[in-house]
Order: sequence, then C-alpha cells, then structure tokens
Amino acid sequence: MDTNSLLVSFLFGTLGMGMFMYGKKAGRLVPLAAGLALLVVPYCIPNLIAMTATCCVITAVPWFLRGA
Repeated sequence: MDTNSLLVSFLFGTLGMGMFMYGKKAGRLVPLAAGLALLVVPYCIPNLIAMTATCCVITAVPWFLRGA
C-alpha cells in the first residue's frame, strides 16, 4: 500500500467513523450504513482512483437521501 492509498483510506475511514457514530446516536439508518461502508470499502478496493470515487459516492448518499 503506497502513501496516497494510506492517506485516502485514513481520510474516508475517519469520515466513516464520524458518520457511523452520528447514525448510531441519532438512530438513523442511512448515515449508519454509509459510515459502516466507508469503514469497510477502503480495505476492499486496491486502486486509488476507484477507491476515491467509490468513497465520494458513499459519502454523498446520505445528503441525497436526507429528504427521504
């Protein structure tokens, strides 16, 4: 794992932990699931660009679904 992948993984893992804690505390399923996905996805995708794109989409999902 190179430095760029490590930094991106750390960044999205930190965002995922925050979203997971918020979803758990507020009792909201969408941020909880998105946070859990952000914690797991960086371990499964070795390509930096694919990992960044996937994590950006997962990060944006709660904002698109907040009205639902």
